[in-house]
Amino acid sequence: MRKHLNQIKPVWLILITVFFNACSQKRNLVYFSDQQGQKTNMSVNVSKMIQESEPKIEPKDLLNIRVTTLSIESNAIFNNVINVDVFNTTTPQLIKMGYRVGKDGDISFPVLGEVEVGGLTISEAEEVMARKLSAYTKNPIVNIDFLNFKVTVIGEVTRPGTFTVADENVTLLGALGYAGDLTPFAKRNNVLIVREVSGVRTTGRINLNSNELFTSPYYYLKQNDIIYVEPDKSKVQQTDQDNRYIPIIGSFMTVVAVIVGLAFRK
Repeated sequence: MRKHLNQIKPVWLILITVFFNACSQKRNLVYFSDQQGQKTNMSVNVSKMIQESEPKIEPKDLLNIRVTTLSIESNAIFNNVINVDVFNTTTPQLIKMGYRVGKDGDISFPVLGEVEVGGLTISEAEEVMARKLSAYTKNPIVNIDFLNFKVTVIGEVTRPGTFTVADENVTLLGALGYAGDLTPFAKRNNVLIVREVSGVRTTGRINLNSNELFTSPYYYLKQNDIIYVEPDKSKVQQTDQDNRYIPIIGSFMTVVAVIVGLAFRK
């Protein structure tokens, strides 16, 4: 009998090793891990990337337009849209009032009437508005912001949801920060971005383990972008946290039972 027990010792060691390896699946949780150990730094022309990725005004966008002039009367005329605080059953809520872009890309502005801003960047729209207002007041300064610039983050993140952001130069990393970062089960090398511009929907894949992220056209987000973080295989296979290791343990115990039965057969 002792001989049989000595024969199964190596088998025990192999099974224990396989069990713990299966239970401790290695995950790469490090962003830009392809740069580990490298001394060279990658240079990126940030201003050029921002300019190339600057979002354009689309139909249904909501714009906040502020006009500043030397005339108090002109300021009153051109700035008659305000935000109003209202109350619901639980908490105060800010109703954002602004200029809605129509389906043809026009807004209806005091005195000027219909102004076409669709397809323009914010800076381009500001120039168009200032030029038109110059016919009615001296040296107008126009500032325009998106009121509905939002991105949606879903999947393997801590706090999935839709986030309204004040800065239209929000990055993919910034959006993931709004969502509380990725969970340990997130597939970091294959993040999906869904984007719709002028009725055309496109998709892009981003590898957060690579610094190529910084040169991607999806690094700077556009309004209404959707970021989907895919779960890794272990998360897909498990139904819940409690029975995560049941298949592994079951297989392990079955093999052990067979070996022990063979050892004590004689």
